[in-house]
Amino acid sequence: MRKTVKKVPPLQLLVTIPEAASMLSIGRTKVTELIAAKSLPTVRIGRSVRIPVASLQKWVEQEISA
Repeated sequence: MRKTVKKVPPLQLLVTIPEAASMLSIGRTKVTELIAAKSLPTVRIGRSVRIPVASLQKWVEQEISA
Protein backbone atom coordinates (compact mmCIF):
# COMPACT_ATOMS: atom_id res chain seq x y z
CA MET A 1 0.00 0.00 0.00
CA ARG A 2 1.37 3.41 -0.99
CA LYS A 3 1.14 6.41 1.26
CA THR A 4 -0.11 9.55 -0.37
CA VAL A 5 1.86 12.65 0.47
CA LYS A 6 -0.01 15.92 0.23
CA LYS A 7 1.91 18.79 -1.23
CA VAL A 8 1.92 21.81 1.03
CA PRO A 9 1.64 25.10 -0.86
CA PRO A 10 4.60 27.41 -0.23
CA LEU A 11 4.15 30.17 2.29
CA GLN A 12 3.24 33.33 0.41
CA LEU A 13 5.26 36.27 1.69
CA LEU A 14 4.18 38.93 -0.80
CA VAL A 15 0.82 39.68 -2.39
CA THR A 16 -0.38 41.97 -5.16
CA ILE A 17 -2.67 44.93 -4.57
CA PRO A 18 -5.78 43.01 -5.72
CA GLU A 19 -4.82 40.06 -3.48
CA ALA A 20 -4.31 42.40 -0.51
CA ALA A 21 -7.67 44.03 -1.18
CA SER A 22 -9.33 40.65 -1.24
CA MET A 23 -7.60 39.57 1.98
CA LEU A 24 -8.75 42.75 3.75
CA SER A 25 -12.21 42.75 2.12
CA ILE A 26 -11.73 46.29 0.84
CA GLY A 27 -11.34 47.79 -2.62
CA ARG A 28 -8.12 48.06 -4.61
CA THR A 29 -8.43 51.85 -4.54
CA LYS A 30 -8.40 51.87 -0.74
CA VAL A 31 -5.30 49.65 -0.68
CA THR A 32 -3.62 52.07 -3.10
CA GLU A 33 -4.59 54.97 -0.81
CA LEU A 34 -3.09 53.17 2.20
CA ILE A 35 0.13 52.61 0.25
CA ALA A 36 0.26 56.29 -0.81
CA ALA A 37 -0.30 57.36 2.82
CA LYS A 38 2.62 55.09 3.86
CA SER A 39 0.30 53.01 6.05
CA LEU A 40 1.18 49.84 4.15
CA PRO A 41 4.83 49.22 3.29
CA THR A 42 5.54 47.80 -0.13
CA VAL A 43 8.30 45.92 -1.90
CA ARG A 44 9.10 46.93 -5.46
CA ILE A 45 10.39 44.30 -7.86
CA GLY A 46 11.07 46.15 -11.07
CA ARG A 47 7.77 47.89 -11.84
CA SER A 48 5.74 45.44 -9.76
CA VAL A 49 4.42 46.45 -6.36
CA ARG A 50 4.02 43.75 -3.72
CA ILE A 51 2.80 44.00 -0.14
CA PRO A 52 4.30 41.79 2.57
CA VAL A 53 1.65 39.63 4.24
CA ALA A 54 3.24 40.44 7.61
CA SER A 55 2.56 44.15 6.94
CA LEU A 56 -1.11 43.41 6.31
CA GLN A 57 -1.34 41.51 9.58
CA LYS A 58 0.42 44.31 11.47
CA TRP A 59 -1.88 46.93 9.93
CA VAL A 60 -4.98 44.99 11.01
CA GLU A 61 -3.61 44.65 14.55
CA GLN A 62 -2.92 48.39 14.71
CA GLU A 63 -6.44 49.17 13.46
CA ILE A 64 -7.97 46.88 16.10
CA SER A 65 -6.08 48.57 18.94
CA ALA A 66 -6.74 52.11 17.63
